[in-house]
Amino acid sequence: MRPTPRVETFPANTPAASQIFTTVLSQGPLTRLEVARRTALSPAAVTKAVKPLIEAGYLVEDAADEVRPALGRPANPVRVDGGRALFLGVKVTGDEIIGVLTDLCCRTRGARRVPLADRAPKPVLAAIADLVGELLVQTAELGVGVHGLGVAVSGDVDRAEGVVRYSPFLNWHDVPLAELAAMTVGLPVTVDNDVRALTVAEQWFGAGVGLSDFAVVTVGAGIGCGLVVHGRVVAGAHGVAGEIGHVTVDPAGPPCHCGNRGCVEAIAGEAAIVRQVREATGIEVRDATEAVTLAHRGVPGVREVYARAGEAIGRGIATVANLLGPERVIISGEGLAAYDLFAEQIRDTLTAAAFGSAAQCDVQTRPLPFEEWARGAAATAIQSFITPDDPHPSR
Repeated sequence: MRPTPRVETFPANTPAASQIFTTVLSQGPLTRLEVARRTALSPAAVTKAVKPLIEAGYLVEDAADEVRPALGRPANPVRVDGGRALFLGVKVTGDEIIGVLTDLCCRTRGARRVPLADRAPKPVLAAIADLVGELLVQTAELGVGVHGLGVAVSGDVDRAEGVVRYSPFLNWHDVPLAELAAMTVGLPVTVDNDVRALTVAEQWFGAGVGLSDFAVVTVGAGIGCGLVVHGRVVAGAHGVAGEIGHVTVDPAGPPCHCGNRGCVEAIAGEAAIVRQVREATGIEVRDATEAVTLAHRGVPGVREVYARAGEAIGRGIATVANLLGPERVIISGEGLAAYDLFAEQIRDTLTAAAFGSAAQCDVQTRPLPFEEWARGAAATAIQSFITPDDPHPSR
């Protein structure tokens, strides 16, 4: 028998309190004075917000052995008690569903994968329910309630409404996934685009901690981009901000499934690379793994395909750099398995196409398996729990 999920309300009932908690969550342990400096709030406001969070067990006050001001009483740092609450995250791909159980600090406590034989909404929901049930069994021995489920799906996702407007890999149109999943699993559900979910995890718990402006670019089956501008994850008025995969870099290039020609994804997505390798070699290449193998073997024409892909990705990143000037660009995704084949072209094209100091942004690679994308979904559930009225809050 599955344990019954226990859901409670987060005690921070003001935007300032949520901001304070989020700052400690992503950057703590911190003294109250440090929290005030980083949030630009008064020390009195911080003290007022911290008290109920400590009383409810979400924050813990540590001894001040190593944190003492020059004068006066020692400053006690506060930190988040990660074991105070649990969350679930699910990443849906075209072939499988990956799920994780995390604590409040988004540390993974368990993980499961199940194959996906049918991409229609009903069997996907059934598979999510089965996977969630397996992960909930683990919570019984932990004795802590699960406070939310996050689901990450590729494509055009309206997080505020919980609706998947269009997912090309699942062939979904206007699916009210949050509502359907909540009825199925009995938990509050947050649904977001998978790259944005990964960006939330990087902002709060990864390579974007402490940065006001950065981008996450993912390469693989698609080319995605999550944006953080002035400390906020940007979705845009229509929820599709950051779609660099559909930036045209070659007007005379190959057709894209979006209806345009020469998009970054039409040149550098895995399906596009496989098709171009077939055309260049005459070999019936089945997937990206085989294409990478041929490139490493030195089969004529294959490295040129990857070079063009690198140039397209570099132009896409340069577009982001020119428009938003991020401090850092984090490159991730399953396509990093081929990164050595196009890394030079990405860097050279970015340097050539970025304007002025925009080319100086720090470019990092982060090979993240799909469990990390599911962890990103859990991060959106944590985010919704802390700030239920704002789907993309400031740090």
